[in-house]
Amino acid sequence: MDNQSRDNRVRDHGGNIDMAMARYGGIASDWIDLSTGINRVAYPIPALPPEAWTTLPTRAAQALLLQAARAAYRTDASIVAVAGAQAAIQMLPRLGRPGRARVLAPTYNEHAAGLRSAGWTVNEVGSLAALEGADLAVVVNPNNPDGQAHAPTAIMQLAGKVGWLVVDESFADPIPSLSIAPMVGQPGLFVLRSFGKFYGLAGLRLGFVLGSPGEIAKLAEMAGPWPVAGPALAVGTMALSDRAWAEATVARLASETREIDAIAATAGWQLVGGTALFRLYDTPDASSAQKTLARGRIWSRIFPKPLPQSGRWLRLGLPGTATEWNRLARALEGQ
Repeated sequence: MDNQSRDNRVRDHGGNIDMAMARYGGIASDWIDLSTGINRVAYPIPALPPEAWTTLPTRAAQALLLQAARAAYRTDASIVAVAGAQAAIQMLPRLGRPGRARVLAPTYNEHAAGLRSAGWTVNEVGSLAALEGADLAVVVNPNNPDGQAHAPTAIMQLAGKVGWLVVDESFADPIPSLSIAPMVGQPGLFVLRSFGKFYGLAGLRLGFVLGSPGEIAKLAEMAGPWPVAGPALAVGTMALSDRAWAEATVARLASETREIDAIAATAGWQLVGGTALFRLYDTPDASSAQKTLARGRIWSRIFPKPLPQSGRWLRLGLPGTATEWNRLARALEGQ
């Protein structure tokens, strides 16, 4: 099987609520989508000025967003805003000449797919040490789907042993101490940040790349003059500047991960790992567990082969409202 066929086979994603409806019925409003790691208690969207919708995004508005992002991520690094971390995953492999890439796996499958699509030879490896010597290495920290985390010191040590190092911190907002964003600035080191997951506004399509001045300038040229929509600039600037909301959200998520783990334990599921925004469980039969939840109109994520434990692993995001929490608990009663 060639690389492209392999990528097409395994590149399923959470958020595919249309598939849930096709298989099990109902309409979108019937379903609780817990198949992603997106915060279901989203940042409250404020009223936006008309010009956010009616005029092209200005340089001043873009500068305000980047200023807010630097403050939120505690960095002085060069930074470019893009249409979600996914846009960065597709752009970075095209920043230089293709070579030998290694991805710490299992992880988010778009990294390897994006590299292969851009002509890179990709090997998926199981440890940080195995990344050494690559022309480009990818680490998702904390990892999706198992939540494995690596200390910033270990990441920075790796940076000197590879050509380029891409560190995807899409789920790092609840754990600022895990981020290497304050240390970014040397050539060949990139950090990706997702806005939509922690702030619960994935539809806004906003993310960031942090890196050295020269390389970020090249990415900005690739992204074009208006890489982020006006409403995303306005909402992103407000949300990233609202530290009180962020701190309250981190505290809430810490409590709720304990709550969802307790609910899962009643069904006999064992915690494999996860982050503050999603949990990964080892179940007796992941397909059966997904069907049980789907009967209650709750959508979850299971994993295809060749991922480890593909027949047993099930990932759940955290419910939002009290009603959603009650529905999840009822769905798992007696399983």
